[in-house]
Amino acid sequence: MMKYLQRLGRSLMLPVAVLPAAAILMGIGYWIDPTGWGADSPVAAFLIKAGGSIIDNMAILFAVGVALGMSKDKDGSAAISGLVAYLVITTVLSTNSVALLQGIDPEAVNAAFGKIGTQFTGILSGIIASIMYNRFSHVKLPDALSFFSGKRLVPIMTSVAMLAVSLVMFFVWPVVFSGLVSFGKGISDLGAIGAGIYGFFNRLLIPIGLHHALNSVFWFDVAGINDIGNFWSSKGEQGVTGMYQAGFFPVMMFGLPAAALAMYHTAKSSKKKTVAALMMAAGVASFFTGVTEPLEFAFMFAAPALYVTHAILTGLSLTIAAAFHWTAGFGFSAGLVDFVLSLKIPIANQPYMLLVQGLVFAVIYYFLFRFIITKFNLTTPGREDDIEEESGEEQAGGNKFAAMAAKIYEGLGGDANVTSVDNCVTRLRLEVKDMDVVDQKKIKSTGVPGINIVGKNSIQVIVGTNVQFVADEIAKIRKGK
Repeated sequence: MMKYLQRLGRSLMLPVAVLPAAAILMGIGYWIDPTGWGADSPVAAFLIKAGGSIIDNMAILFAVGVALGMSKDKDGSAAISGLVAYLVITTVLSTNSVALLQGIDPEAVNAAFGKIGTQFTGILSGIIASIMYNRFSHVKLPDALSFFSGKRLVPIMTSVAMLAVSLVMFFVWPVVFSGLVSFGKGISDLGAIGAGIYGFFNRLLIPIGLHHALNSVFWFDVAGINDIGNFWSSKGEQGVTGMYQAGFFPVMMFGLPAAALAMYHTAKSSKKKTVAALMMAAGVASFFTGVTEPLEFAFMFAAPALYVTHAILTGLSLTIAAAFHWTAGFGFSAGLVDFVLSLKIPIANQPYMLLVQGLVFAVIYYFLFRFIITKFNLTTPGREDDIEEESGEEQAGGNKFAAMAAKIYEGLGGDANVTSVDNCVTRLRLEVKDMDVVDQKKIKSTGVPGINIVGKNSIQVIVGTNVQFVADEIAKIRKGK
């Protein structure tokens, strides 16, 4: 079950990664004309509406992305089936269709059906489509129906399956929707404290990749909050809209880079050079783009107490920003790029104060991390027990990713032990026959931030934002190139 949920979390990263495009388009549009939706400038209106088209259709992107990511072959027909699934359920359970089925006036239909086209429905559609693909993509029908065999059969079976799902959702969705709304409202009614609670659990769920599910409640239109969409559309209440985003900027731009500095300063002298390279790359990624996984995974499992401290500080940051009504927003994550783009969004409120808060949090993170690491002798990067370093043989051509991939693959046990290789934004996700064969010391000698064993046969190697290049090199090794 955990493995399946992690695959789902990885699949969600594909559609989520589209958000920077919306942020850039809308951010530039508002820089040109910050008076609203671009009424005073055709160019601004063009950019703002173009960005809005992505934000407004995230549910469809979720359906396509999850179907593609969860299918065994990552085939395009799975993605089409995800779209088909979404279209079926949102049409059958639209307000007008439900009114027709119940024989009542559309205005009397439960409000839940007016919100059927949410990210929740998109994710569900993608999951169903991937199941249908994995089950029917290689089915051969009798000769008379052979045209519809294999992958052509998947959209058909998906449509049938979604009719059954729609029947269930006809009764379940109003209950689920009410629960989501109640949960969201329960947190939002707590104001700044609620924002802090959300921030705390947002970080705690990252290790298992389920933070995306929590984010969908507050960032998107699952429970009516839609913090990201409303912020970039400049809708809602100034000083309030964006409260579930703003507090991440002080943490990702200042707090985590300061934590990286603390881990560098507490590393063993003999390992400072290696740790410096790792922490510099991870810190810069966190500051500029808000991609925090390379840094967080560096201490998440090696020093859980530090990670809980980080989660608490994140919750505190969101509480403070929300309490003072300092707001800014992001399309992808809370890095410098999104911060600059959000400055001209009309609904942003005193965003520069987040920089002041960030400087304070940098000091807190640095001294608190340094104190905890030294006080409890935590094994953060550079503080591990010395291991015998193997001579690093570079492959011909000096391709560092090829050399890194070769050693990681060898440490995993090679062809005899590795059964599956995949990757997300920052991690290699691998399946092995025998975990006892895996040589973690050899893998760590490549300088990777960390290793995460997530099951009897499942292991993750945290590489960083260059993971795609390493994954490609491993794919070449497996193909015998």
